[in-house]
Amino acid sequence: MKLKHIICSFLALAALLHSSSCTKEYVNPNAATKTEVLSSPDGLMGLAVGIRREWSVGATSALFNVVICNGLATKELTVLNTGNNTLASLEAGKGSLNGANSTMANLWTSANLVKAYAQQLIDNSSVIGDPGTKAGVEAYGLFFKALAIGTLSQFWEQVPTEVISSNDYIDGQRPGFKPRAAALDEAIAILKQADATIKANAPSATFNAKVGTDISLPNAIQAMIARFSLMNGKLDDALAAANAVSPTVLSVFKYDAVNQNPVYRSGFVSNNVVAGVANFGLTGALAPEAADARIPFYLGGATLSKATGFFKSDLDVIPVYLPSEMTLIKAEILARQNKIAEAIVELNKIRTKATDPLSVTAKLAAYSGSETQAAVLEEIYKQRSIELYLSGLKLEDSRRFGRPGPTDPNFERNRNFFPYPNVERDNNQANTPADPAV
Repeated sequence: MKLKHIICSFLALAALLHSSSCTKEYVNPNAATKTEVLSSPDGLMGLAVGIRREWSVGATSALFNVVICNGLATKELTVLNTGNNTLASLEAGKGSLNGANSTMANLWTSANLVKAYAQQLIDNSSVIGDPGTKAGVEAYGLFFKALAIGTLSQFWEQVPTEVISSNDYIDGQRPGFKPRAAALDEAIAILKQADATIKANAPSATFNAKVGTDISLPNAIQAMIARFSLMNGKLDDALAAANAVSPTVLSVFKYDAVNQNPVYRSGFVSNNVVAGVANFGLTGALAPEAADARIPFYLGGATLSKATGFFKSDLDVIPVYLPSEMTLIKAEILARQNKIAEAIVELNKIRTKATDPLSVTAKLAAYSGSETQAAVLEEIYKQRSIELYLSGLKLEDSRRFGRPGPTDPNFERNRNFFPYPNVERDNNQANTPADPAV
C-alpha cells in the first residue's frame, strides 16, 4: 500500500475518532472511510503506521511532550524564552502548573489518542486471515496501548485505561480512572498478551514490509514489561523481562525530511525554546565526573549551548528504549534485593562501557565507592540520570529513589504528579480526580 494511502487512511480514522466530542461528522469523499480502514489488512496496517506517527512525530506528539514535560520538571532542561508561559510554568512547577497548560495537555491527549487508535487495531485484527499478519497487527496495537497507559502513569496519579466508543461517548458515557498502580498492572498484562500473541505466530513478512521493523516487537515488549514492572515494584518480573531483551537489537523511531525528529525541530533547532542544563542538572555527589564521555554526547561538552544526543538534527533516530536501561534495571533490582556485589557488576557495565549500539558510552573507571545498599542505589540513580538523559524517565526515577521532592529544601523535581488537563476535566468532570497538591 502506498504511503499516501496509509497516511490518508489514518487521518480519516483520526477524524472519525476525534468526532467523539462532536455531534456530527464531516466526511472527506476522497479519503478512506472508517469501515474501509478497519475492515481490511491494508487499512489496519496503515493505521498501525499512523499510530506510530501520532506517538512520535510533531510538537503535539506524546514523545515530544514526554521529553519536555519530564525535562522541565526534573531540571534536565531550561526554558530559553521566559515569555513562553506554558513552558515557564512547567519549569517552575509546584503551584505554577495547572490544568490549562497546553504542553502537558498535548501529552495527555496524544497518549489517549494512541490508546484509542490501538484499541481499534486490537478489536479489528480478526478481519485478517493470515495468522502472521493478524498477530503483527494485534501485537502492535497491544504494545502501543500499553505504552500509552504506562507513560501516562509516570505523570499522573490516576489514569483512564478504558476506551469509550464515539457512539457511547455521544450518549454520555465517559472513561473512569484507575490508580496508577492498577494502570501499570493493566499495561503489563497487555504487554504479556502481546508477547503471547507473537510467540504463537511471528509477524508475517507482509506485516514487516508494510509496517516496518524499526521497532523490534519481541524486544520492545519485554523492555516495557521490565520498565513498568520496576515502576510498580514487581522486581522479579522486571528482572526476568530485562534479561529477555537483546542488548544489540534496537527499537527506534526513525525520521525523514517530512516526518522530522520532533525534539530537535520543535525544541532545539532555535535559541528560543529549551536547552540542556550543564552537568545534566545534577549537583553535589550526583554531578558527572569530568571525564564522562556522555557529557559531549548528550550536552555537546561542558560549555553547552543546547542538548544534542538523539536530538541534533531532523533525521536523528530516537530510541524507544536504550538497551542500557535494561542493565540499569538489573543493577537496581539486585541492589534493592541487597545483592550488592552483583549489582556493582551490572553498574560497572554502564560505567566502563566503551562501545554501544547507540553510541552512549561513559568510558569511566569501575565503581570504587562504598559497597552499601544506600551508596550503590545512589550511584545507580546517578547513572540513570546521565545514561537515560531526556528519555522521559527521570520524574518516575526521582520519586522511586526518594530524591528531594517539591516541598523539600534543594528539591530535584518540582512536582510529584501533574494536575489533570482542563480538556479532560471539561469533558469528563464526573470522573476526573481532584488535582494533587504538587
